[in-house]
Amino acid sequence: MTGFGKATQEFHNKTVHVEIRSLNSKNVDLNLRLSSVYRDKEHELKSEIARLLERGKIDLSVYVEPKVQETPVEVNTALAKAYYEKIKQLAIELNEPTDHLLSHVLKMPEVLKTERKEPDEQDWTEIHQVILKAVAGLDTFRSDEGQSIEKDFENRIALIGKALEDIKVHDAARIQNIKDRIHKNLEEVVGVDKIDKNRFEQELIYYIEKLDINEEKVRLKTHLDYFIKTMKEPAGGRKLNFIGQEIGREINTIGSKANDAEMQKLVVLMKDELEKIKEQTNNVL
Repeated sequence: MTGFGKATQEFHNKTVHVEIRSLNSKNVDLNLRLSSVYRDKEHELKSEIARLLERGKIDLSVYVEPKVQETPVEVNTALAKAYYEKIKQLAIELNEPTDHLLSHVLKMPEVLKTERKEPDEQDWTEIHQVILKAVAGLDTFRSDEGQSIEKDFENRIALIGKALEDIKVHDAARIQNIKDRIHKNLEEVVGVDKIDKNRFEQELIYYIEKLDINEEKVRLKTHLDYFIKTMKEPAGGRKLNFIGQEIGREINTIGSKANDAEMQKLVVLMKDELEKIKEQTNNVL
């Protein structure tokens, strides 16, 4: 969800500059910098940006440079003349100079008025057009980043899948090695002739069941396939996060049951790849 977009366009009476940036966020958090003249457009614009970009901490800045200097100050001429005549008359009566009366008149209440310029619909249409160009640029940036992340995910999921296949190979020999080791230890402690073979087999089955990882291997493979499938779906970022958590649970369970040095190495490798995946899932819509 990180990205950057920029657009600039000249019109007959102004130049419009728009910049938009986006950072990771679970929801839409939009910070808008726009002239107060267009304040009544803010709500509509925020809703449109939220719909187009869906998620992210978004900063949108709009700068409008007029080509003709505007003067929003108005002079109330009738009132100014009335003030001038009254002040002049008073000055004559008081025998005061009358050569700098205008500066005093301009300071009188309501003579100068600063009027807020009402937004022109054509102006806003042109500004809105440039905003959409910047948003499209941000969307293209996100799309390019998304393709990069997709390739990275595919590679890392493939590495976890390869480690899982290696675990299956080690697992086949692991159970037999555990049986042989337990039997050998028991022979050394109690002697061959004192071992109750039936009881030994019962206890061994109970012990081996606790170390069995067949279910975890099947579920892990299912989760890996589901992760790849979900990547192709629109707006699957949250699902990928949840699937990543399920993948982690199966890897951890395999690690706790492994009781084998080579398998533990493979578990560590899978955890490392999964952590790198988790770092990026928040960057997916």
